[in-house]
Amino acid sequence: MSIWRAIPLILALSGLCAEGLASEPPPETTPLRWRRLPDLPAPPGVAGPFVGVHNDALIVAGGANFPVAEGEDLWRASKVWHDAAWVLTRDGDGVPTWRGGFTLPRPIGYGAAASTRFGVVCVGGEDGRRVYDDAFLLTWDADELRLRTTPLPALPAPMAFGAAAAIGDVVYVAGGQSGLALETATTRFWRLDLSRLGAADGSFGWEPLPPWPGDARAFQIVVAQHNGFDECIHLIGGRRAENDTEAAMNVRPLRDVHEFSPARYDRDAYDPATGAYRGGGRHAEPWRRRADLPGPVMGGAAVALGQSHVFVLSGDSGELWARADDLGDDHPGFARRSWIYHTITDTWVEGPPTPANQVTTPAVRWDDGYAIAGGETRPRWRTVNVWRIDVERSAPAFGLLNFTVLAVYLLAMVGLGAWFATRSRDTNDYFRGGQRVPWLIAGLSIYATMLSSITYMAIPAKAYAEDWVYLVGNCMILAVAPVAIYLAMPFFRRIDATSAYEYLHKRFNLATRLFASGSFTLFHVFRMAIVMSLAGLALATITPLTPTQCVLLIGLLSVVYCTLGGIQAVVWTDAVQSVVLLGGAVVCVVVMLGGSPGTVGDAVAAAWKDDKLRLVNLHWDATSAQLALWVVVLGALGQNLASYMSDQAVVQRYTTTADRRRAGKAIWTNALLAVPGSILFFAMGAGLYVFYRSNPEKLDLTCAAATLSSPPSRP
Repeated sequence: MSIWRAIPLILALSGLCAEGLASEPPPETTPLRWRRLPDLPAPPGVAGPFVGVHNDALIVAGGANFPVAEGEDLWRASKVWHDAAWVLTRDGDGVPTWRGGFTLPRPIGYGAAASTRFGVVCVGGEDGRRVYDDAFLLTWDADELRLRTTPLPALPAPMAFGAAAAIGDVVYVAGGQSGLALETATTRFWRLDLSRLGAADGSFGWEPLPPWPGDARAFQIVVAQHNGFDECIHLIGGRRAENDTEAAMNVRPLRDVHEFSPARYDRDAYDPATGAYRGGGRHAEPWRRRADLPGPVMGGAAVALGQSHVFVLSGDSGELWARADDLGDDHPGFARRSWIYHTITDTWVEGPPTPANQVTTPAVRWDDGYAIAGGETRPRWRTVNVWRIDVERSAPAFGLLNFTVLAVYLLAMVGLGAWFATRSRDTNDYFRGGQRVPWLIAGLSIYATMLSSITYMAIPAKAYAEDWVYLVGNCMILAVAPVAIYLAMPFFRRIDATSAYEYLHKRFNLATRLFASGSFTLFHVFRMAIVMSLAGLALATITPLTPTQCVLLIGLLSVVYCTLGGIQAVVWTDAVQSVVLLGGAVVCVVVMLGGSPGTVGDAVAAAWKDDKLRLVNLHWDATSAQLALWVVVLGALGQNLASYMSDQAVVQRYTTTADRRRAGKAIWTNALLAVPGSILFFAMGAGLYVFYRSNPEKLDLTCAAATLSSPPSRP
């Protein structure tokens, strides 16, 4: 009966296919909402500050500007570096208020910073005279209202104009200049594991990592985001020294993008002394080139948005770089253009115009939104503006027709349960359907029982984000079916059992039976929590109902029709639902392919080219990020054997048919449906990938990461 919880998924996917895939939201409907926060109390503002969040406080420290008195020429002013730090906190009424009076160890700017649970990690920087290798931790003490500075191990080399990001407790630092000139830009890449902070064995320090396979650069963007398989570091744009001595300012803005996967990185395969990485085989190269930006971006800021988007919300394209001195105060400012990147489909789209373009300052996550503070809006012009960027979910109208379909379906299921309630004369009818259920209906019921919203959501999501390596495991039911038919099913029918645990009472005692049935019940209580929450989340996404209301509605009606009609109501509604499930999946695949360019063959070729149809990983390492074939096969065999030989939800259906022959047909019906059904669900995922790769502008920016089933990566 667990499959009933997946019905909202069908409606959700149907709504997706019918409406979400068919319309393109205009740029002005972006879910990002910008609002001003109190100005930074450091006129005229600073560029290149350390910015981060700790203990719910926004920290802005250091940086540089061109202070001028009234009437003075900004273009003749000298650059000044600062050691002042400011902290934006909320007062008792939730009003954000700046606190000052804090200082850094020295005036410094243009370093890199990353927010962690330990504090804001600040690394490198320069002061106009030299570039530093310093690293320290900024922490906000909310009780004593103090900003504390804790030294960290120094970088292996000086660094300025680089960038940093964190994955969990691990901070990654990329690129930058080792000197004051752009010609000293590097491809250096390091990480620091803060979980080892204070380790007595001396293991706490910066670890050199393989450099990316592109140009050395500075003023690049570094952001962490999930790519479908694991959370990765994405290096975006920047600038390098132009080899052409005739080029203006000797600067080349960059647009290339590179991705580093900690899960693919093999520490033993890298030799820091030579920089050589012995990749290949099951150890793929940790860096890979991704789709270029539509245009160059340097000195910009980006945030990881939702499940797998990167939103580049500021940056200089370099279009007016050579004319900055000539334009002077007539410079129009950096273009208020944004870009949106999707890590799974590897596509870029132009985002909405932004109210401000503040470069040389990072954007940081703050609560459920983001913040960007200070920076410069045009050459030499600093700003005190601080912005809060929130993500607002739009609530699509479910519509009268959809509500009618949903209501009719729910009432039909309850009505079916009520009708079978009139046909149950004794406990044999109630628990075993009088052993007169047709084998086809019993087979469909077994298939529907083993299917749920977990399968309906997780398999397409897995195939969309990754590949088809789990398909082989789903097909292992063909190997388990003969064992169930010739061993388990005859045994349970021979002892004339009403439940799978009745034998334990006969063979051992009541306590053993109660322990086994109690364990089964407890397992399914937790399983149902996941099944119903996934269905509830899907239904809540497209209706005015909350997830809690959806779960209560689903649970209440399930209890009603199952309690009224007994096993007959369950198996017949399961049969109906299996048809609806498979039919809905077919419709989704057809609509997705129809919305993709070219033919079906073109769609298959596109998925194949991007390795979305990979079936097996042939290696023997059980700990590899690439799941090995033997792990999939053994795991699936064990899971299916347990389900088809001892799970009450399956065993009870063995006993609803008239004899063993019909019960065997029911099991084979389920097994033969499982293979094409699995292929269909994996095809849904591949279809989603092909569709959204062709139509990246239709992706939901606010899609939650919970739909991905991959665990977070570990360094």
